[in-house]
Amino acid sequence: MELETLVEKFKEKDLKSFEKLYKMYSKSVLGVINNIVRDHYIAQEIMQDVFIKIWENSDAYSDEKGRFFTWILNIARNAAIDKVRSKSYKNAQKNQNVDFFVDIIENNESLDKQTDTIGIRQFVAKLSEKCKTVIDMLYFKGHTQQEASEILEIPIGTIKTRNRMCISELRTILDL
Repeated sequence: MELETLVEKFKEKDLKSFEKLYKMYSKSVLGVINNIVRDHYIAQEIMQDVFIKIWENSDAYSDEKGRFFTWILNIARNAAIDKVRSKSYKNAQKNQNVDFFVDIIENNESLDKQTDTIGIRQFVAKLSEKCKTVIDMLYFKGHTQQEASEILEIPIGTIKTRNRMCISELRTILDL
């Protein structure tokens, strides 16, 4: 079944379409969320919330604004960032024991594979070094533009310009 048809049926609240879309995208969504929150169990909870949210707001998606997968990833990324910024998450992180951090390091090697199940990293690798850095900070590590600006010690305006330029360059590579 074509993606467009699947998405249309999904918007009509077709449960089988939802299940197919879940199977198609859940690993990638989980990888992006896990890359931000760095806790597999919390990432799974957020992913479930994201899929419930897209189900409840399926009529909000418009193919004129962008691709379906991008829409889901933006919702997932925002949900993960919201969780990381929440007080309860910050307080829980203060109370983690050493074993938790060792587990993150051991599992971190597989995060790239989870995040990259659609193969986007191979296209990002073709970008200039400046673009790779900005895309990695904003999309793979989940930093806001302001945070990326502070970490990279680059003005926020430059980050925003590079982001637009790099996404445009990536679209050209992907031929969108």
